[in-house]
Amino acid sequence: MVELGTMKALEITGLHKTYGKTLAVDGLDLTVERGAFFGLLGPNGAGKSTTIKCITGIAQFTGGSIKVFDHDVRSDYQAARTQVGLSPQEFNADIFAPAEKILDFVGGYYGMKAKDRRAKIEELLDLFGLQDHRKKPFGQLSGGLKRRLILARALMHDPNLIILDEPTAGIDVEQRHALWGYLKDLHKAGKTIILTSHYLEEVEALCSRVVVIDKGKQIADMQKSEFTGGDDNLEKVYLRLTRKERGV
Repeated sequence: MVELGTMKALEITGLHKTYGKTLAVDGLDLTVERGAFFGLLGPNGAGKSTTIKCITGIAQFTGGSIKVFDHDVRSDYQAARTQVGLSPQEFNADIFAPAEKILDFVGGYYGMKAKDRRAKIEELLDLFGLQDHRKKPFGQLSGGLKRRLILARALMHDPNLIILDEPTAGIDVEQRHALWGYLKDLHKAGKTIILTSHYLEEVEALCSRVVVIDKGKQIADMQKSEFTGGDDNLEKVYLRLTRKERGV
């Protein structure tokens, strides 16, 4: 048996995805090393969310292959999906369900025993400062608390790959920096993290490698040293790349 540590966290080869006549992802190749803190960037409509949906099985792709820790997301879907925790951009939780019930449901979905679920729920409520809000319906939580709960839900089954789609959208600066701290701790604990965000300063602060896609294709693959230092920052480099791609 191959040890988990020898595998790539994510391997995407020749990924194509169409919606009718619209080509959303166009032959994308992408590899993410285990333990990386990886940024996936691109303009609206570039194919980021579609790629995430293909990785997690929300969308069926029309060509290519995706492996998560060597598990093919089509032929070995259950094993691949168990490795992934997804924190989506939208708040897709039952607005009437209390925080602790939302976590408990996900734990049950992934086959965790009741005793293990209870212990993990307490751990996550403590970690994200949600103990005082555990009985509140999701719809009554503030935007920042909802973000924390959605992230906690993604971690409930202890996945090795965490995918964060705009995790700090719509929350204030203080809450954003608190979430950065949580993410840094998760990375230090050995989790592989894929982050997509329009807040380029947070990608620059957190990620050591960034891939930029546009029109469903990769247009850049950069290490942190390539988008920081001198007069450059990630925002300037990103704008140069995307404007050049679009002929601006």
